[in-house]
Amino acid sequence: MKTIKTTLTCVLALCFAACTHSPAPADRSMEDRVESLLSQMTTDEKIGQMNQISPWGEPTQIAESVRRGEVGSILNVVDPVALNALQQVAVEESRLKIPLITGRDVIHGFKTIFPVPLGQAASFNPQLVEESARIAAIEASSMGVSWTFAPMIDIARDPRWGRMAESLGEDTYLTSVLGVAMIRGFQGNDLSNPSSIAACPKHFVGYGAAEGGRDYASTFIPERTLRNVYLPPFEASVKAGAATFMTSFNDNDGVPSTGNRFILDQVLRKEWGFDGFVVSDWASVAEMIAHGFSKDGKEAVEKAVNAGVDMEMVSGLYVGHIKELLKEGKISMAIIDNAVRRILRIKFRLGLFDRPYVDTAAPSVLYAPEHLQKAKEAAIQSAILLKNEGGILPLADKVRTIAVVGPMADAPHDQLGTWVFDGDKNYTRTPLKTLQEEYGDRIRILHAPGTAYSRDKQTSGLPAAVAIARQADVVLAFVGEEAILSGEAHSLANLDLQGAQGELIAAVAQTGTPVVTVVMAGRPLTIEREAAASQAVLYNFHPGTMGGPAIIDLLFGKAVPGGKLPVTFPRTSGQIPIYYSHNNTGRPWQGNETLLDGIPQEAGQTSPGNTSFYLDAGNDPLYPFGYGLSYTTFEYTNLSLSSARIKASDELSVTFDIANTGKRDAVEVAQLYVQDCFGSVTRPVKELKRFMRIPLKAGEKKTVSFTLPAEELAFYNINMEKTVEPGEFNLWVGTNSREGLQAKFVIE
Repeated sequence: MKTIKTTLTCVLALCFAACTHSPAPADRSMEDRVESLLSQMTTDEKIGQMNQISPWGEPTQIAESVRRGEVGSILNVVDPVALNALQQVAVEESRLKIPLITGRDVIHGFKTIFPVPLGQAASFNPQLVEESARIAAIEASSMGVSWTFAPMIDIARDPRWGRMAESLGEDTYLTSVLGVAMIRGFQGNDLSNPSSIAACPKHFVGYGAAEGGRDYASTFIPERTLRNVYLPPFEASVKAGAATFMTSFNDNDGVPSTGNRFILDQVLRKEWGFDGFVVSDWASVAEMIAHGFSKDGKEAVEKAVNAGVDMEMVSGLYVGHIKELLKEGKISMAIIDNAVRRILRIKFRLGLFDRPYVDTAAPSVLYAPEHLQKAKEAAIQSAILLKNEGGILPLADKVRTIAVVGPMADAPHDQLGTWVFDGDKNYTRTPLKTLQEEYGDRIRILHAPGTAYSRDKQTSGLPAAVAIARQADVVLAFVGEEAILSGEAHSLANLDLQGAQGELIAAVAQTGTPVVTVVMAGRPLTIEREAAASQAVLYNFHPGTMGGPAIIDLLFGKAVPGGKLPVTFPRTSGQIPIYYSHNNTGRPWQGNETLLDGIPQEAGQTSPGNTSFYLDAGNDPLYPFGYGLSYTTFEYTNLSLSSARIKASDELSVTFDIANTGKRDAVEVAQLYVQDCFGSVTRPVKELKRFMRIPLKAGEKKTVSFTLPAEELAFYNINMEKTVEPGEFNLWVGTNSREGLQAKFVIE
């Protein structure tokens, strides 16, 4: 077998090394323009730059506000003609001719919809994530959008939280790498390019740790955990050149993020040197009153401005109160000037002063063929094969009759997923339609959905589904969540399949016909029973416009699944939060403890085993982080380290062989994990530190090398100092966070 040397280029390491916080010499003229403009502004005009509106109401009144310089940004307008009209008022009729910056939630595509971010994370492919964001920027900018509120880089470890769909998963390193990739895609190589849009990493910070998975709820993250787990993706974003940041809705330990001077001023600006601007989340300044952090709007503005929120989204409190607070000396003009300076800087960097208008005569780039093809590729790489009993997939040529059941087989709207404001379901290609178009001439395709939609509790449709299952060689059961069941404010306490979907799978499985379950959802669902009743399970976090062709290609073997889980799958909601990189306990789970049904009556108190586990669910997840099967098999061998002992200033080279031991060409995502065995504070049992997509032909073998600088093993120690502590480390390479080859090394 051929041996090939492959070396990882670390996206995160490059982004840290390549970026600077101070303006480059070429930016000095731009800074001079900022200062010149700022010196001419009245107080009202400065406040106007800090005011973002969603232009509801009488158009002439909105235009007049823009004309008077009372508006710095608008959002949720995607009509180029309307945008140009407002921009014309700003740059030709206002006193200082400052252009508007136009915001829009472009989360996983504009018109061409890609898999939800959690799905894109399953690809473990930074290049693909960057290309997806680039296409979103190209489409959105063609309609006048100059700023998107993405990526969402909250660490999300509770699938009850609906916004997990918008996240890049539970892992700090993976989120950092893919978040940087999204920023590069949105902003391109040059932010002033007409096809670039400003990125806005959110939510700063800790929103993904909302108590109980309830959206907007409080978080209780101590500073050490904040710095070790939740802040690194944002720091990476600053170093990647992110133009803006957005605060989060939550309070952490009693302080709402929108009024948190520690994170906005101390960390973001002083420690990291961020020179872009910060925008509040929707009305989050006003919501500090409901939090009980501010007695009224005036106090909320005082706290937000002094904390470092430069622009306020939609509630109008800045316009109503800043001037009065200035007169009272509760905020300073210096703080206002810095906020406006940062806003103007980003407008100049975007090229809005030189190119304020949308080119309405340009050919449409929406739903371009190459965009649709990339969306299909993203959906393929994002799909995760969780089970394939007896190698039932890919479907063999001998399949003559297929029974298609389930509410997600032909759900063009719901397939797109959450946070889709501009996608058109008429462009969606569903699995059923694709199957009929591509195989209908040679395979008998029977269709009975069983349930009308995912929450449908009616069972009257189940007999028809059972009837076609009895006639078929295989059942394809398309189940999951409607789009509305995930996303903002869509938290769930129960993660089982909604409605009668579980009953549907049980009913068709009882016919004896093999069942292939295809899930489309915005979060991990608790599908242990459904997986047990199925011969195969293919999981897709809402796959977007081209999800149908991608899934059918995977089911029939035109493509080979290679996605990996970016989040741990619980067996039951009661296990949540459950994530792979937890700290150990003094009595860790051993795996041989007695579970609930095995405990005899009147058993002794310690008989089940006094370790950390649930009597009714054990301690293991249904599927671990990084898990995902293929249509082939891979073998890892010959793990070696460049040295068994290194210094904190050294790099460790990790080399191993990986072979495709099956009969199909495929891509494997090799993963490297590290454990700091002993520290001044307890450390996670494992942490992802490298990953790589490795294409392997059938029978091929490659030698893979990861380079890991010891400095990337630094953490905030007991004295809240970021340092690499000397000591012993475990290291694993393998196919997921549970399996792999192990080695040890020491940092001296």
